[in-house]
Amino acid sequence: MAKFKIIAEYFSFLGSHKKWWLIPIVVILLLLGLLIVLTQGSALAPFIYTIF
Repeated sequence: MAKFKIIAEYFSFLGSHKKWWLIPIVVILLLLGLLIVLTQGSALAPFIYTIF
């Protein structure tokens, strides 16, 4: 439950400070992190790491 509270507080912060432009940056960072985690054990890992 504490994880959801942090997410709710983050969106509350974004709404109160009008920082909606941060949402795409956070989403992209989360997707890149997920891509790295999911391809960690596969044969694609060396090719993914060379992109960064």
